[in-house]
Amino acid sequence: MENDFVRSVSSRATRRNQHQLTKDGGGLLYTEKPSPEYTMRLTWKRGFIRLIMTGGIIWMLIILTVLFFHIWSCQSSVAFFSALCNKDSKVYGMLSTMGIVTPPHRCPIPIAGDPNKIVIPKKRSPEKLIRRLSYIMEDSPINDRSKSSPLYRTAINGKQSTPLFGGHQTWQQRDESFKIKPTMEVHCGFMKGGGEEMDPRDVEYVKKCKFVVATGIFDAYDMPHQPSNISKRSQTLFCFLMVVDEVSLEFIKNNATVKVDSVGGEWVGIWRLILLKNQPYDEPRRNGKVPKILTHRLFPQAEYSIWIDGKMELIVDPLLLLERYLWRGKHTFAIAQHKHHRSIYEEADSNKRRKRYARPLIDLHMKIYRYEGMEPWNPQKSTWSDVPEGAIIVREHTALSNLASCLWFNEVHQFTPRDQLSFGYVVYRLGGMFKFFMFPNCEYNSIFVLHPHIREHSSKIEWAKSMEELRKHPELIESKGGLGLWTPYPGDLGLVVLPPVARTSKAG
Repeated sequence: MENDFVRSVSSRATRRNQHQLTKDGGGLLYTEKPSPEYTMRLTWKRGFIRLIMTGGIIWMLIILTVLFFHIWSCQSSVAFFSALCNKDSKVYGMLSTMGIVTPPHRCPIPIAGDPNKIVIPKKRSPEKLIRRLSYIMEDSPINDRSKSSPLYRTAINGKQSTPLFGGHQTWQQRDESFKIKPTMEVHCGFMKGGGEEMDPRDVEYVKKCKFVVATGIFDAYDMPHQPSNISKRSQTLFCFLMVVDEVSLEFIKNNATVKVDSVGGEWVGIWRLILLKNQPYDEPRRNGKVPKILTHRLFPQAEYSIWIDGKMELIVDPLLLLERYLWRGKHTFAIAQHKHHRSIYEEADSNKRRKRYARPLIDLHMKIYRYEGMEPWNPQKSTWSDVPEGAIIVREHTALSNLASCLWFNEVHQFTPRDQLSFGYVVYRLGGMFKFFMFPNCEYNSIFVLHPHIREHSSKIEWAKSMEELRKHPELIESKGGLGLWTPYPGDLGLVVLPPVARTSKAG
């Protein structure tokens, strides 16, 4: 008991010694000094809060650094950094929609200032090489040699209907079509009974269209985007035509305001909807090439046309584009240079990596071109690039320009629907007779605002990895397009070696 009493007195004395005297006005207050345990707990609590706050700030700085680097790399002109940019990512799409990022390599277009002051040429460009161009309208039956090919039988698999929209062009007809003569008759789509029928009221409407801005939406892949900065003169001069299939028309009606005029024409804002019934191909991307490449066939009265892909919002007056890309330099065909690739073999490698079509069929396509003498692009070539950025095409519908478009489409019909692989080949086969203006990619990016697709598009054939897989699974194969890859080729492709490809950029 005595020991407990001593310890109690000692403890109270110790606590009293810990008290400090402080002045408060005229009086004195006792302040108790915190115990070491309390001080330690307070220190740990404050340290933990500071740690959380510091970690949060560092984490936010890391996110902002990565975001800013992403934005910078997408705008960088350095190939290595620009290749790191993933323009298909949801982050990039969101930033683009918010206006935080702009298309890479954007530069001012040297356009005239006022559309009202543009002088439209009174005369069309002279027809120097071709005086008369006509089109084969009746499809020829399949010859016996093609029928006997096991690969061809695998391709059609009993599903093919005749006639084909693009026709059964023979290898000899294809070869002859590249030999320019004063009078020519070539395949150019729109075979009788091949599909792509236009409503009679739309046929009547487009007859009055001499200046056309055209776009297209297929397989409900995009939403309509209204052009901006369009002068009243251009609104009066141009027909703004949006080509759609049945699926896209229904989608647009359910998600946008569609107005019907007094004669039954359907409109979304400035765009007149042009429905094409009975799509000719299994592959929606191949269907989309019809209005894009064969604009002169779809709208035969048009003298000038500007094609823009459905995902793009035009932000430059179309009259200014005609003056800049056609009339100023006396051109009849203008298309942008691809941002990354100049060789079709580079572009083919990119398409394979991105699974844009069956990889063995892309290789076969390129082997045919290589066998026929198509060299990889090099600085000694007369063109800036063999690979275009085909989302915008500006044309005067002359006979030579129309022929080039027909030949381009025939390659898309015969082989893969990747039209960027075929354009340079057509230029090569025409031997320099087809003059066109390939304008810088930075100008191309200043013509539009790019919107993301509504959804990701995919077709079964894109995932095929080998010919053996296609033979085992014929349901993967298109039944109406690309049949040139399945008919016997009049040459030995077995020894063809494709040029090596140095990957200088991310697949685009």
